[in-house]
Amino acid sequence: MSSLGTLRHRRAYGGNWGQTVEEWQLDVQPHLRMKLKRLFPRVSQGRRGTLTITDTPEVARDLEWVLQRWPLELDDPARERLTNRAQEHRDHEQGMAAILRGQQGRLHLLREPARPARDYQRVAGDAILHGRRLLLADEVGLGKTQSAILPMLDPDLLPAVVVTLTHLPEQWCEEIAAVAPWLSTHVAKRTTPYGVDCDVLVMGYSKLDGWADVLAGQVRYVVFDEVQELRRPNTKKYVAAGLLADRASHVVGLSATPVYNYGDEAHTILDVLSPGSLGSRTEFTTEWGAHQRTNGQVVIADPNALGTYLREQGLLLRRTRTDVGRELPDIVRVTQHVDVDMRALDDVAVEVADLARSFLDGDARDRWQTAGEMDWKLRQATGLAKAAHVAAFVRLLLESEQAVVLFGWHRAVYERWQQLLDEFNPLLYTGSESPQQKMEHARRFRAGESRVLIVSLRSGAGLNGLQDRARVCVFGELDWSPAMHEQCEGRLRRDGASLTEPVVSYFLVADEGSDPAVAEVLGVKRGQAEPIMDPDATPLATADGSADRMRLLAEQYLDKHAQGRAL
Repeated sequence: MSSLGTLRHRRAYGGNWGQTVEEWQLDVQPHLRMKLKRLFPRVSQGRRGTLTITDTPEVARDLEWVLQRWPLELDDPARERLTNRAQEHRDHEQGMAAILRGQQGRLHLLREPARPARDYQRVAGDAILHGRRLLLADEVGLGKTQSAILPMLDPDLLPAVVVTLTHLPEQWCEEIAAVAPWLSTHVAKRTTPYGVDCDVLVMGYSKLDGWADVLAGQVRYVVFDEVQELRRPNTKKYVAAGLLADRASHVVGLSATPVYNYGDEAHTILDVLSPGSLGSRTEFTTEWGAHQRTNGQVVIADPNALGTYLREQGLLLRRTRTDVGRELPDIVRVTQHVDVDMRALDDVAVEVADLARSFLDGDARDRWQTAGEMDWKLRQATGLAKAAHVAAFVRLLLESEQAVVLFGWHRAVYERWQQLLDEFNPLLYTGSESPQQKMEHARRFRAGESRVLIVSLRSGAGLNGLQDRARVCVFGELDWSPAMHEQCEGRLRRDGASLTEPVVSYFLVADEGSDPAVAEVLGVKRGQAEPIMDPDATPLATADGSADRMRLLAEQYLDKHAQGRAL
């Protein structure tokens, strides 16, 4: 059979952080072009002429099969690359399958950790060593930190760097000391680099931008803890993370809830951990996206299928407590509707209504600022309107519970809670305290010096040790992301806690203010995130994701405001 076209390899520049982009280009006859578009959904269906697709090991293996069926011309260097990349995919696939079946990888050849690892943690460590690029998304409380430390037992992976949340570097150093006390650690103190001699450098994401250029190419193993911090592309820390990861030999991202909002965040995060593995963003959107929202985020058409694909490609490893035989009782979630003090909402009614109209009718360039101000004012007013009822509910719980963790978002609301719950000596673990103050307040709460710990919805991720003090948490304010609620619950539902008593979460929801709109958006986002993490789960009913959350908030507010029911 005569040739039906040509296959060429092309190297170009233009990656997110200046790295080279490897591509395959196909110039083929029209009938074959149509077949290839069906075989490679990530190729734009409207494209004419040359077909271009990102060069990944998986794509190379598929193209190898294409050549077996349809004759194409390609030069010797391209054929050699295609063969090597396809074999790389086979080796990776077979190796990961063996590790997940429980066959030993490389860890058994290394020094034994001082704190013994569980079998499933060793599997994760071997998966990191073999796969080199991995998103480890084990359920909250299964010990992802120890899993990520195990590869550090290999001297060839040192020096290493751990990037984590601002309040967690010291906790990471303590964990490394428990697992591998012979490794030296250092916490980056400044945003500008300085001379450091250690095995593992630990820093917060806020310092990454200043250090990335110096560390890139020097560190061999990178751990991105709470990797959902990289879900927003084009931020300074995102670009810095990509630069650092691109030149490291092994990279792992840790998070039980990497997808906080919509499914396209999987591409954003994995494009740092394993550049190009999901193709370009355009290819990913074409292959997996149902539609693009007005804010640029993509709602995935079939998140279950995406989750299955990520597992099959060895990009995602997630085990639940059931999977590893360390089951805890299911979380008991209770939605409790509470009354509100309408005066707090009336105080901002006119101002919020004006902001809502400005957002819906104003210039697109001003909407971001208007949306932020409207969101802040209305959600804070809602929190204040509920504050007395939230405090009364917490006081009722404390008649039978030794301690309660209370989650919120706004400083003014925290202060009101502190006043109303003063007799229980409430302590704060929020964005206003220094990392040292946060850890001291957590220590005092664990020691029994306080019966109420007030935690910011976005400051508690990764915090350990609360599980032996409290079994009940209360959400006095809601977050826009269901993943954030899960992270908060995970502070109490983790190893070390009772294996018989369930964690109970109370969501105190008002029928006025911002709560109705937030609750509706939570349902949309949960329908994106949960199937990716658990593809075998029954798909959740997903509302139309085309309307963004601020538009929903503005429209609902004005609708009630027009009826004379100021929220």
